[in-house]
Amino acid sequence: MKKEKPFQITKRAVFEAFKKVEANKGAPGIDEVTLQEYENNLEDNLYKLWNSMSSGSYFPQAVRGVEIPKKNGGVRVLGVPSIDDRIAQNVMVSELNPKVEPIFYEDSYGYRENKSAIDAIEVTRKRCWEYDWLIEFDIVGLFDNINHDLLMKAVKQHTNEKWVILYIERTLKVPMVMSDGIHVERTKGTPQGGVISAVLANLFMHYAFDHWMTRKHSNNPWVRYADDGLIHSHSLKEAEVLLLKLGERFKDCHLEIHPNKTKIIYCKDDNRKQNHIHTNFDFLGYTFRARTVKTKKGNYFTGFTPAVSKIAIKSFMDKIKKLRKNSYLSLTELAEKMNPIIRGWANYFDKFTASKVHAILSCVNLSLARWMMKKSKRYKNKFMAALRRLSSIAEETPSLFVHWKMGICPKN
Repeated sequence: MKKEKPFQITKRAVFEAFKKVEANKGAPGIDEVTLQEYENNLEDNLYKLWNSMSSGSYFPQAVRGVEIPKKNGGVRVLGVPSIDDRIAQNVMVSELNPKVEPIFYEDSYGYRENKSAIDAIEVTRKRCWEYDWLIEFDIVGLFDNINHDLLMKAVKQHTNEKWVILYIERTLKVPMVMSDGIHVERTKGTPQGGVISAVLANLFMHYAFDHWMTRKHSNNPWVRYADDGLIHSHSLKEAEVLLLKLGERFKDCHLEIHPNKTKIIYCKDDNRKQNHIHTNFDFLGYTFRARTVKTKKGNYFTGFTPAVSKIAIKSFMDKIKKLRKNSYLSLTELAEKMNPIIRGWANYFDKFTASKVHAILSCVNLSLARWMMKKSKRYKNKFMAALRRLSSIAEETPSLFVHWKMGICPKN
């Protein structure tokens, strides 16, 4: 008679978790095992993982620390788990997420199905019309500083599955190994890079901020996307008092508000005449500020609206400029490399103030002309001739580049 496993985890759950890891691809972890190598012995690997998880003998490996440059300077450290650990984390998420997702609030947008950054921008745009003031806040290293005791208390509120609790605790404690071989021991935090971290961060912030705001400050609408948040207010005084209370609340939760990235904003427009040191803010790649807006009837007014930020524009054009250096490519090959970048950027940023996006996409055509000058001796130092040639190509093959299909073609 077979001895029953102490934890009831099905083989199907492990396989489904693998399919999610396979779809997301990603770099290898500390063991340097690639997804392709893992799949070469897939059945045996999945069986071993299932056996260890269901018997209680699963211990995650250290995560590989990778530094990713931030768009506005500095670096973000991601913790890349091994393939086995990514699968295990997906098994944990499949058990925990259905229990915590129903308690999350409507205005929590990060890392949730059927929620997007664009949804957060849209609701913020509407509220900036209704409320004159807002607090823009950022948390210092949220993923690096989440208190383990408070987090596990929250986890135990929503599941009594012993294996989920055990493996989350073990996952939180594994060290991070940096590229120089240094081992960073962890007594707090849940590093970005693992799928479980997104759920755990949302659960922690649900109690640290979302639920607190809803109970204590129900008259102040808020929006949160991971560690970036906004709180709307009717007056400067109200915002100042609320910001002090917010700092105290986060301190109680072992978190700190970023002093340089947290500020009170005045949503200045035609109807708001006061002066204030801060009259714009960036949120999820968009800059909110006073802009000239044209109505459907052709009238103009100054409204407080979002548009693609300078940082997002620079990041995008840097990628385009980097690709245009590949003069050995054909124009078709260049389009194949550029189109995913252009498509993703345009799809995200043309939702609000599309005219600015179209202006930037016109600059891509200028970049293409410079690529052609480098590509062909015929167009060396002949920018206008290269632009005319691109215009002809766009007429012949208007679907070659994504933005050409949008009607943003080179002009003679």
